[in-house]
Amino acid sequence: MALDQHGELTSAHVRLVATAVGRSERAVWRWVAKARTTGYVAPAPRTGFTVTLELRRLLVLWGGNASAVHRELKERALADPRLPAAPSLSTIHRALRRDLTPGDRAGLALGEAARRAFDVFGKRPAEHRNAAWEGDHKCVPVRVWVEDELAQPWVTWFIDCATKVIMGVAVTPHAPSRDAVLAALRMALDRGETFGPAGGLPGLVRVDRGKEFLCGTVTSALGAFAVPVVDLPAYTPHLKGTIEALNDAVERMQFVSMPRYVHQQRLTGGRTADPDEPALTFEAFVELLLKWVHWWNTEHKPRALGGLTPMEAWRSDPTPLHDVPAEQLAHFGLEDDGRTRTITTRGVRWRNRHYIGPWMVGRGGDRVAVRHLPHHDTSIEVFDLDGAYLGTAFLAEAASKEQIDAVRKARTSKARQLRADAKAATRLRRERFKAVTTPVPPQRLGALTAAEAEAELCGSAAPELRRPNPDYIPHLPVPEGWARPASVDAALPEPNVPEEKE
Repeated sequence: MALDQHGELTSAHVRLVATAVGRSERAVWRWVAKARTTGYVAPAPRTGFTVTLELRRLLVLWGGNASAVHRELKERALADPRLPAAPSLSTIHRALRRDLTPGDRAGLALGEAARRAFDVFGKRPAEHRNAAWEGDHKCVPVRVWVEDELAQPWVTWFIDCATKVIMGVAVTPHAPSRDAVLAALRMALDRGETFGPAGGLPGLVRVDRGKEFLCGTVTSALGAFAVPVVDLPAYTPHLKGTIEALNDAVERMQFVSMPRYVHQQRLTGGRTADPDEPALTFEAFVELLLKWVHWWNTEHKPRALGGLTPMEAWRSDPTPLHDVPAEQLAHFGLEDDGRTRTITTRGVRWRNRHYIGPWMVGRGGDRVAVRHLPHHDTSIEVFDLDGAYLGTAFLAEAASKEQIDAVRKARTSKARQLRADAKAATRLRRERFKAVTTPVPPQRLGALTAAEAEAELCGSAAPELRRPNPDYIPHLPVPEGWARPASVDAALPEPNVPEEKE
C-alpha cells in the first residue's frame, strides 16, 4: 500500500508477494482493492463461534466434557427462543482447539495440578556447594508398627541444591514439628555426623511456608549464624524442585518395595494381593531409610552430576566451607525460658520434674540455666550462668539402669576421693613418739638432725627457702680512707678509785 500511495506499485511487486505468501496474483490484487476502499490491511475478522466466559464455566461444570456442554447449550436454546441456536459439536471442538491451549483444557477439566503439567519452568543457574539448601517434610506412604499401632511416619530432610547431597534426615512416627527440623539441621551442620564430610553453613535455606520451618526457634537458630530462611510462596513446588525431586525419587526407588505400601496395586474389590502382609517396625524402617540415604550419597549417580555421585561432586567442589564450632553447635536449636535454677540434692527442677546427671555430683547449690529441644522432655542441657556447657541431665523418674548406675558411680568416686584426701591429711597431722621405759621427755620419731635440716633446706626440695629477696642490697666493704671509731673500752676514762689505807 505504501508503494501504491506513491504510484510505484507494479505487477512485478504483486507477483512477488503472491509467490512469497503462496496465494494467487488475483487474490493479492483483491486485497489491494479492498485496502484502497476501506483502509484496512488486516484480514477481516471471522464472526464464527468462539470460546466465551460462559462456555469456560460450562466446561468446568461438566469436567471438560464437550458433549455435555453441547447438550446443555441445546437445552437452553429450546427452553428460551430468544437465545441463539446451539452450535454443532464439531464447531465446539474446533473452537476449543483454536481458542484454548492444552494447559487451559486440562485445567478446566481436571484442575490446577493438571494445568501446571503443561507449564514451562526455568532452571536456576549452577551454583557451588552449600550455596543453597532446600528442606521439606514428606509423609511416607508406608504403614509401620509404632507402639502396637500402624502409622505412617514422616521424613524431614535437607538437600544441597548444587551437589544433590542429602545433608540431614530426621524421622518421626507422627506429623513433624520444629524438633524434627532442628534435629535434621543439626545433623546437616555438623560435618562429623553420619553424612560427613558434607556439612557446614549454607548460604540460605528454602522452604515452602511450613510453620515448622518458619517458627521462631528455627529462624533464630539459623539467624544466629547469618543464614536466611527463604519463605517461598505456597503451592509452588517448582521453586524448590531439588527437594521435590528427592521426594519423588525415594518413593519410586525405596518406598514402593516396602511392605504395607499404601499405593500398591489393587485387586478386584479394592483389596491388595496380601492383606495380612507383615509390617515393618519403626526401627527397621528408619534403618532401611538411612541405608538408602547412604546409597544415594555415595553410589547413586544423578544425571545432572555428569557421572559423579553426590559425595564425589561435593569433594570435587573447591568452594571453601564455613564450619560451626562444636561449642556453638551445642547451643543450636535449644530453647531457654530465661530463668535460673539451683542444683539440689534431687537434681535440677524443670517443669515440676527433676533431672539428674553424673556431672552434678558435688555441685549442689550451683545456679544454672536450662535449655532444651522442643517437645523433648526426657533430657535437658544445663549451662552455668556464664554460658559454659556443663552437661546433659535426664529425667529422674524415667532414668534407665545405666544412667542410674552412672550417677551412683560418680557419687562413689567422689566419696572415695574425699576419703583418700582425709586419710592423707590425717597422716600429715599425726606425730609419733619413741616408746620409752624410763621417765624421760618424749622424743619424736623421724626427728631431723641439724645437718640433715640444713642439707634439706639447701637442697632442691625447698627452692622457695633459697630464693633471694629481690629487694635486698648487700653491703659493700668499708673504704680504706674512712675513719674508724675507737673501741668503746679505750675511749672511756679510767674510774678514780681511792686507794685503800693500810
